[in-house]
Amino acid sequence: MNKVLLIGASGRIGRLLCEKYYDSFDSLVAMVRNTDQSGLPPQINQIEADLESDISSVMEGVDTVIFSAGSGAGTGLDKTLLVDLWGACKAIDAAKHNDVGHFIMVSSRGADDPDRGPRPIKPYLVAKYFADEYLKNSGLCYTILRPGRLTDLQGTGSIDISRPVNPDAQVISREDTARVIAHCVNNPKVRNKIYELYEGESRIEQAIA
Repeated sequence: MNKVLLIGASGRIGRLLCEKYYDSFDSLVAMVRNTDQSGLPPQINQIEADLESDISSVMEGVDTVIFSAGSGAGTGLDKTLLVDLWGACKAIDAAKHNDVGHFIMVSSRGADDPDRGPRPIKPYLVAKYFADEYLKNSGLCYTILRPGRLTDLQGTGSIDISRPVNPDAQVISREDTARVIAHCVNNPKVRNKIYELYEGESRIEQAIA
């Protein structure tokens, strides 16, 4: 049985994974700060932990980690540093210590080269860049997903993994991003690979390994 730990379960992508794609997992555990206030579906197994504290114990017996936590657009640079970079690195270290078999990182378009990304979110992209590099050099089997600008449109199940030339087309729904994550959990062909994600014409199962 593949036990999956979802970090960032209270975020919008995390909630979609819990609400729409729960049946895709053998065993899903959602990491939240407060189980009484999470608002997640009752069938979801939840565990309380905070990325800004010690999270080693929540990794015990975990086979796959999904890291979809993010500081959010409304927070300051302190949270970008503590969550998107330091929190990610702590999760990677804990996963390595507990011999986790697969670490799926939800990163961002532009994390490969923050100097070329949108200036207003450059600190966020820098944090994502170094978190991705830390994961790549950790020795863990990884999959790094770099979605374009996220929307709340209904997913189509079709994507493109090549970045469109037109920046306005560099978008993808949160629902399709969640669907890609669920697909990656049980697909060994995605290991040690990086994918950018955008709206497109290819079915997820064809586009992602």
